[in-house]
Amino acid sequence: MAISFKEFIGTKTQRLKKKIMNKLFDGFIFDIDGTLTSTNQLIFDSFNFIAKKYLDRTFSDDEIISLFGPTEDVILKRWCGNRYEEARKDYYHYYSDHHGIAGLYDGIKEILHYLKSKNYPLGIFTGKGREASLITLNKLGIDHYFDLIITGDDVENHKPSPEGILKFVNHFGLKPDRVLMIGDSVSDVIASREAGIKIASVLWDSYGNEEVKLLGSDYYFYTVEELRKYLLGTS
Repeated sequence: MAISFKEFIGTKTQRLKKKIMNKLFDGFIFDIDGTLTSTNQLIFDSFNFIAKKYLDRTFSDDEIISLFGPTEDVILKRWCGNRYEEARKDYYHYYSDHHGIAGLYDGIKEILHYLKSKNYPLGIFTGKGREASLITLNKLGIDHYFDLIITGDDVENHKPSPEGILKFVNHFGLKPDRVLMIGDSVSDVIASREAGIKIASVLWDSYGNEEVKLLGSDYYFYTVEELRKYLLGTS
């Protein structure tokens, strides 16, 4: 049955309004380890390779996690002193050479491709240093999805400081409450809150699951598929 021009315009307007109402965010920031990539074991192994060679000991996963915040280079300087430069080369060679044990979580690339196709600004904010970050993003073939990569080397104050998030917000001229941070750690939640943005805590490989659950994030996702369905419905 034919419809009038007025009805046609009205239908298009309603669809546009619905689309606008469904669009909750104008930009997205991702953490790397435990969010996009299964790199935690690689990090533990890399640090223990250095610890064994230079300190003649190894550390438990929890002991290594307790060091997180500063970048790899800061930790290596503390450990190795005047042998830092040598240890640094060894660390990144090991990290790169053994990167095969790490990977993207299934479905992550599809999420990034979808958001990129919609022309959203995409960013990285990670506590990792720039060298390790780029090794991972390049080896897993996702570096080209990100418009701004902010690592622990690019801020004065590491997570849980919101400095890296605010760099992204200001760089793209976005309203904080229209930006979503997607991360797995307590520091991601705290940094997001202090920056005034929304936080989606992902729990598929978080080493701080129970602590994260207590913080009352804006959103929780237990699988990549849950996150994918949510983003496709609101972006």
